[in-house]
Amino acid sequence: MKVIKEADIIKLVRDMCIEANKFLPSDLEEIINKSPNVETNPMGKAILCDICRNLNAARELNIPICQDTGMAVIFAEIGNEVFIDGDFEAAVNKGVSLGYTEGLLRCSVVSDPLERVNTNDNTPAIIHVKLTKGDKLKLTVAPKGFGSENMSAVKMFTPSATEDDIVDFVVDTVIKAGSNPCPPIVLGVGIGGDFEYAAILAKKALCRDVSERNKKERYRLMEERILKKVNETDIGPQGFGGITTALAVNIEEYPTHIAGLPVAVNVGCHVTRHITKVM
Repeated sequence: MKVIKEADIIKLVRDMCIEANKFLPSDLEEIINKSPNVETNPMGKAILCDICRNLNAARELNIPICQDTGMAVIFAEIGNEVFIDGDFEAAVNKGVSLGYTEGLLRCSVVSDPLERVNTNDNTPAIIHVKLTKGDKLKLTVAPKGFGSENMSAVKMFTPSATEDDIVDFVVDTVIKAGSNPCPPIVLGVGIGGDFEYAAILAKKALCRDVSERNKKERYRLMEERILKKVNETDIGPQGFGGITTALAVNIEEYPTHIAGLPVAVNVGCHVTRHITKVM
């Protein structure tokens, strides 16, 4: 049995919140750095170069990549041989609180969706827990800005829906979003489960490396097809036109009910941030 102390979780989450907001995953940054070389629209190419300079400036000045440092989303995989000495949820929220206040990150969470009073420490976080085998605690911190989150969508298809219908729904979601999610974007698509789990799948898909394709050929081909069609919309970087509307499309699937086919699209901006650590 591996014992993990509450204080260690607090410190790790604190540090991860800060790091995730200052440094993009290397695979995503690599695609962004290459994108000006393939963009054909002069304005789009210039904007992509600005984005590259912004990433470098954030690193050099040790400041966040974007002013919207997001709502903290935490995915936790807890091994069955792990004993957490303390309150796990309280530890995560304390870590988020310290990360955002001590890291001087913008606090964007309000305590009630209608009363709109800021909590001033970006808590509570959105926490998803999965129990697994082993003696490891795996944490993924994914700060999610709402310029892109607001452009996301869920549709409850019936089983008669075709792959074309799903592809068209994803592309239509991007078209309706236009410049709002600060393209070039990353698309997380969840297919299956039920109403809420499709959305969780889509959020998890955004936490997958953009260099990693779905292991099933059918979904891998759908990822490639959606990416191609999205980049033919001419929305382009920041909505000024071009062939770089999306950087990647990640699909995650799950079994579903015989009468349903839920599909969720979680839109991520060009700073689709996430970081994973294992204790």
